[in-house]
Parts: sequence; structure tokens; C-alpha cells
Amino acid sequence: MDFVTLSHLRWNFVFQRPQHLMSRCAKADRVFFWEEPVFDAPGTSFLEVQQPSSHLHVVVPHLPSGLSEAQMFCIQEWLLTELLNDHSVREHVLWYYTPMARHFSRHLQPQAIVYDCMDELSGFRGAPSGLRTAEAELFACADLVFTGGQTLYQSKRRQHHSVHCFPSSIDREFFASARRIHAEVKDQANIAHPRLGYCGVIDERMDLDLIAEVAERRPDWQLVMLGPVVKIAESDLPRQSNIHYLGAKEYRTLPSYLAGWDVGLLPFARNESTRFISPTKTPEYLAAGLPVVSTPITDVVEPYGTKQLVEIAETAEQFVESIEKAMSARSSADRLARVDRFLSRMSWDLTWEQMNRLIQEAVHSNRNLDVQDSAGLGGTMAAD
Repeated sequence: MDFVTLSHLRWNFVFQRPQHLMSRCAKADRVFFWEEPVFDAPGTSFLEVQQPSSHLHVVVPHLPSGLSEAQMFCIQEWLLTELLNDHSVREHVLWYYTPMARHFSRHLQPQAIVYDCMDELSGFRGAPSGLRTAEAELFACADLVFTGGQTLYQSKRRQHHSVHCFPSSIDREFFASARRIHAEVKDQANIAHPRLGYCGVIDERMDLDLIAEVAERRPDWQLVMLGPVVKIAESDLPRQSNIHYLGAKEYRTLPSYLAGWDVGLLPFARNESTRFISPTKTPEYLAAGLPVVSTPITDVVEPYGTKQLVEIAETAEQFVESIEKAMSARSSADRLARVDRFLSRMSWDLTWEQMNRLIQEAVHSNRNLDVQDSAGLGGTMAAD
């Protein structure tokens, strides 16, 4: 079975949920990971296909600039058809991360349709105007809907007959290696302690005022910010001397950076773009052995805050107090034992295994319906 995955995120952007799941999928099945277009084609549109592994194809459509939305969708429909024909893709699962991809994929006849709803994209800055309509269409045709967190599940569960909650999981052993790393990475080595770190996309979800005020209240603390800056201007970032922006890092290097921190931070703002998020960094920080301080994001408060695995703070004053408390408890054997017991039930391998089981059941069910319809039984069953 092949998987055709239509994503709003690029494969070589921050390594997160789509990459975790599709890299596991590609161990057994071919995956065609379709990215949003790049508008740099000199005249004729074309596809750039990279193959990071034997079963994984990352596909980038290159289109001319100046196209209307209708033209963009039409060209992508043609390019997608050509791709599947060139690679002899017949029986496949159609996997959506962006509902907008319905506009150029309606013509496909997959064995099953999956919508992995990892965020409430309509709440993000720059969201397309037709996103909600496209999502409603996707709900109407999808066999399965997965959500990236409990809050998102509560929002979506009445919109579809088969919604399943799969919160952010953890590559546990990979991040736990941070506990055994003592060598400093070069661009962090000269930053003094205590170091408070954030790792992830730096965008409109960040509470920049909170970051600035924490840095101002405690000039002896060093705030290390890893990740690309997107959708906000560099000039919007607080620039105190104790805030260090080290840029985006390769996924494989992250444990080495986390190993040199004293506390992991989740300094998210409370707005529409963070209402439904379930940050992957929460379990990753914990696996690395770090105490964690977060603003009261719902999917962090429950379960991590209520289980006293993460300190929750809203104001800058509370954040500073919680960081002090977290640093004092960093070496607590009891804290690490409770963290490890909680994380032992989590892994991306298990998440993919559970997802794939549901997908195979949906494929089997759809095939049975096709057999019944071809035998002329569809009308009889409907009448019953």
C-alpha cells in the first residue's frame, strides 16, 4: 500500500509530527510527501522529487508566479496525477495535513482517506480564507480523523463519526541521551548558566513580552532560543543581552543542546493560534531530564501540570518563581522517576502502530463495501 501525504509543512522544516509518522510509515510502505508549491518556475511547472530514504519521496511542485488560486489548483491536480502515474501508484491511502489540498486531489480514488488534524490551522496567522470550507469537505469524505491533542479532539469529535486522539508523542531514547551528554556544542558553550531553553518554531504563538520581561527581571539568567523565526519580523524579537537566538538546528543535534540547559521553557502566548496546540517539546524536554515551565496551555496543564511533571505559570512574576522552583528540583531522583514512569507509556512507534491498525481496518471495510456494491448488494443493505 502506498501513502500519498499532502502537507502544509515542508519535510526539511522543523522535524515534528508529520516527519515522525511518515518516516515510520516509510519503513514498510512507499510514502509520497507532497509539499506546498514554490513559485519559481521559469515557465512550465515541474516537480522536484527527492528521496531521503528508499521508500520516502518528498515532492515539491514548482509553479510560475502570478497564478490565480484556481490555476494553482488545476496545475497541481495535473502534476499530482502525473506523479502517481510515473510511479505506478494504484492502491493508496490519501493522508491530509492541509484541507486545502482537497482542491487538487478530489479526483483520486484512494483505499482510505485520513485527516491528521495536528492544529487548528484556521487560527494561525495568514490562514487561507477557504480553509474552514475545505475542512468541512474533508470531514465529509474522510474515513478517519486523527487529532494532535485532547483539546483539538474535543473540538472535532462531533464533526465526524471516527475521530481518534493521538497527542504529541516522544522519541524517548533519542532525547533521553541528553542525560548522558557532557560535551558542549560550540555555539552554546560560551553562554553562562543558568540556561533556560526553548526549542521549536518562533512565531506568533510565542509570548514575546513574557520572554522579554523574564530576561529583564533576571539578567543573570540566559535564555537560549533554538528554531526558525517565521510569520513574525526579526525586529519583533526581544533583544536583551541575555537572550540568545541560535537559529534552526538539525533534529539529530537537539539532545546535545538540551543537555546544556537547566530548564526547558514553553513560553506560549494565549491566543487563537495556541488554543488547541499540544507541544511536542513537552515530553521531549522531560525525556532529556529537564524540569519544564510552561504557560497554561490546556494540553500541557492536562496531563503534565496536574501530574506535577511541569510547572505552570501565567504572569512573568509567576514564571520567574516557577523557574526558580524548577531549578531547585532538577536533580531530584523522585522527579525523574515520575517522569520516566509517565513517558514509558509513550512513543511515536506505538502511535504509528495504533494509527496504522485503524487505517488497515478502514481499508478492509471499504474493500468489503466495494465487493458488496459490485455484487449488487448495496441497495439491499441500505434498505435494511
